[in-house]
Formats: sequence, structure tokens, C-alpha cells
Amino acid sequence: MKLYKLCFLSIISVTAFNLTGCNEEQPHQPTKIQKSEPQQINTKKADAYQENWDSLSQVNHKPDWFQDAKLGIYTHWGPTSTANIGMKWASGWYGLDMYMDEIYDWKTGEVKLYGEDKQPKSSYAYQHHVEAHGNPTEFGYKDIIKQFNPNKFNAEEWADLFKLSGAKFAGPVAVHHDNFAMWESEVTRWNAKDFTGKDITGKLKIALEKRDLKFLTSFHHAFTWVYYANAYKFDATAESADLYTEQHELTDFTPNKNFHERWFAMLKEVIDKYQPDVIWFDWWVEMLNEEYRKKFVAYYYNKGKEWGKEVVINYKNNSFPESVGVLDYERGRPNKLKDEFWMTDTSPGAWFYYENAKFVNPNEIVDILIDIVAKNGLMLLNVPPNPDGSIPPEMKSMLAKLGGWLEINGEGIYETRPWAVFGEGPTRINRGGHKIEKQKIEYTNKDIRFTKKGNNTIFAFVMAAPTQDIVIQTFNTNLSVLEGKIKSIEMLGSTERVDWQLNGQGLVITQPKTVPSEFAIGYKISLYHEEEIGIGGEDPGTNGG
Repeated sequence: MKLYKLCFLSIISVTAFNLTGCNEEQPHQPTKIQKSEPQQINTKKADAYQENWDSLSQVNHKPDWFQDAKLGIYTHWGPTSTANIGMKWASGWYGLDMYMDEIYDWKTGEVKLYGEDKQPKSSYAYQHHVEAHGNPTEFGYKDIIKQFNPNKFNAEEWADLFKLSGAKFAGPVAVHHDNFAMWESEVTRWNAKDFTGKDITGKLKIALEKRDLKFLTSFHHAFTWVYYANAYKFDATAESADLYTEQHELTDFTPNKNFHERWFAMLKEVIDKYQPDVIWFDWWVEMLNEEYRKKFVAYYYNKGKEWGKEVVINYKNNSFPESVGVLDYERGRPNKLKDEFWMTDTSPGAWFYYENAKFVNPNEIVDILIDIVAKNGLMLLNVPPNPDGSIPPEMKSMLAKLGGWLEINGEGIYETRPWAVFGEGPTRINRGGHKIEKQKIEYTNKDIRFTKKGNNTIFAFVMAAPTQDIVIQTFNTNLSVLEGKIKSIEMLGSTERVDWQLNGQGLVITQPKTVPSEFAIGYKISLYHEEEIGIGGEDPGTNGG
């Protein structure tokens, strides 16, 4: 029987259940936490980061390896995937939606009213749940968890596929809003190992690092406080508070001390046990007590020092200062080049498994990746596995095609930095920010995106197969934006001779006879720089002049 090392203190009366210690005989009894102040990190070493933003701002929050990577993968998978079986419209927030017998605005706690007579109505997830499983008072999310059966999960196959895609780091959604840990935990009884016999996180770490991929874990459990607030109308009880959080009003958006302790304890366990290279956060972290946020950042970066590696924190909104992490745009990106390195998390379809899932075509993923990299960003791509842990064939095909394109064009993507401008052409994002992918953006062969390596190489990506000569207007001789003269031009993945001329119209590249890919076409433009004269003291005049 497992002994949960971290004992959680319930806010309910001590008469409700024994608070004298962890239950050693019943591993699925509520986990409890000690009543204590936040742990202090050992800061005796002079070079340890302190729990304040001034000290933490000294970290290298965007190491070169992360800026070089350009593509990572993570996986939305767990009991929510199982819950979506049989649903006409999938719900990534099933654990919140299934308790909406009356739909309410989770941002305000107010019940929404519909129709001329202004009456409440139940959510589709609630209706589906009642029909498929019964009333949530008798069969709640805690019972959905018991149905999660990852019998086709194979970490080696996943790692092979992620490597094939061209990603440089990958890993699981370690815990989503539903508070279910996808690792072997001694902090929470609601974990994959105890319920399924599989340490998903541990197996993925081993398989991914075997293939020289760095390891990511993502955390979404800051929102759990809001996510399960209405569950207490149904099956949530004091004994299940370690899953559903303690009971509170729908209008109470300030998590209590116990919640903060659990939030940090889960992070600390994953850090100590799996040593992730990247920790990615979903939103709502900004709503947590700042002291706990500083405590986490200091703990993680100090552990990175101890391990001898540069680790990365990704965040949304204003969860952390930009000096300690890399900002993430959800399903979005800026419409201009950013000085500060950033990233996007996106999905080719729904975040979680969806029976009627519609996936975007691989060309769109390639184009989004190029646009992100040209604007000084990185793409974190979601792969939504089936409930049993197998990968949908559409995703296998997409990742293979993405990897095939990167095999040809990766020289112009990996280890690059943004050029003077990100691109040119008629297709632009309207504004920029989160979730702008709702805009239907289709790039044409008039749209060009740029990257560079050093001062001698520029890469130009034509975003669709050229049907005539290519004209890169940004390079025209009237603007003089090139830092050197063009030495040579080659098409990535091709040995075909590239004919070109540079004039006032721009860089004109003759339409290629064949192209190496069905997606964007990459050109490598090599420059040379004429030496300056007179720098060494010699007379720059002619004939001693």
C-alpha cells in the first residue's frame, strides 16, 4: 500500500475525518497537507536564486537551446478524453461543464438566462452525462477517472513519432484542470499510476530522452479552483476535496492556503522526480498568491543549477515577469516581429480527443510554424491521443509530413534568428494576440517569410508553390536592406540551378521547374561582405594620392 508523503490539511472540521496523519492503510483516502508556512529553499549557497523578482531576473530565461528548437509537442490526454466518448460536441472542460445543470458564467458565477421567458438551461455536457452515466450526484467526475484505460499507450511509439515530426522537445500535459496527475504520485491519490498502473510521465521521459529530445511537462491545475466549484451541488464532498478542492462559492475566485500548498506540492514532486527541461503553464496562475509564484520560480531555477542544465518556464498573461519566463500565445501570435522571444501553443483540432474531430491540413501547420519562427517565436503543437492512448492516424500522417518538410527545410528553421523584417506579401494577421487562429489565413506564393543565421545567410520562404517568377520586393536595390552582396542562392532540398537577378523591382528568382515539397519553398541566400578600407591606417587613396 502506498503512503502519501505529503499530508494535506482539510479546511473542514477535524470531526469530519482524522487529521492526525496520512492514512497508511487506505491509499485512496483523502490526501492531507501539513499546516505550515511555505517551505523555504536552501539559500545558503551564495549563487542560489532568492524568492524575489530582482534575484530571479538574473536567470537566463530564454537559453539558446530553447530559441534554437522552434518546435515542441505536448499531449492533452487523460480522463477528459474518456469523458468525450460518444459526445456529439466534445468538451475540453468536461469536469466543469458536466456539473452545469444550469449554465452559469464561470467568470462571474451568475446563471445565464435564455429565451423570451429568460429561463436557465442545462449544458450539453450535463445532458450527455445524465444520459450516458446517470445523474452527477451518483456518478461524478471522480467516477469518470475510474474509466480511464490507457491500454494502448506506448511511450516508445509516441517518442518515435515526435522525433519523426522534427520536434526538439516534447512531453505530457502533466495535470489538466481536472486535477488528475499523469504521473506516479505520492502527493495526490488521483494519479495515473494508482488508477491505471502506468506512470505516463515517467515512461515518456525515458523514451523521449533516449531519442535526444528534451522533456516538457505542462500544468493547468491553477484553474481547478474555479473548474470544480459547482461540483459540490452533486457528488463532491469533504472527503473528495483533494480532487475537487474545498467547497466555496462560485463567486469566490481567490484560492485558499490549502489550494496553494497542493498547487506547489504537485509541481515540486514533478520537478524532483522527472527533472523537466521545460515547465509550461496554462492561465490562471496570475490569480495565485505572488509568494507561491516566486517560490516556484526560485525552486525550479535553483534545481536547474543543481542539475547543471538551463531550464525554461513558459507562461500566459501576466503570471510571471517577462524576465523569468517565455510568454505564450494560445492559438495565436503577434502580427509583427517581436524583440522578446515568445511562443505559441496550438492544436490542429480540438485540444482533447473528439470523435468527430476535424484536423487542419499539414500545409497550414507548416505555414503557421514559418510565420512564428520569422517573428522570433516557437511553436508548441498539441497532439490529442485517443482515450486508449493510441495516436489518431490523421495526426500520425500530419506529424510525418511536418517532419518531412523540416527534413528538407530545417536549415532555415532550426537555430535561426529573425531577420530585419519578418516578411512581405498581402496576407497579414488582423491585429495579433491570443486565439487569432479563428481568422482564416491562407498564405499565397506572394507571401514571403525570412529568417537568418549570422550575418551571412538569409532564408526566404515562399509560402505556396510559385506559378511564375518569384519577386522578393524587400531586397530591391532602392531600399538597400541587404547587409552584403548576394553571393549565391540555392533552393533547400534541391540541386536545381537557381537563376536570379537583383534590381529596383527586387530579387527576381526564375520560377523553378520542380520543387522539393508540396508546402512552402525555402531559399538559402548567401551573402559576402566587402572589406572596409582605411581601417588599418593605410592610405585609402589611389596611387599614393
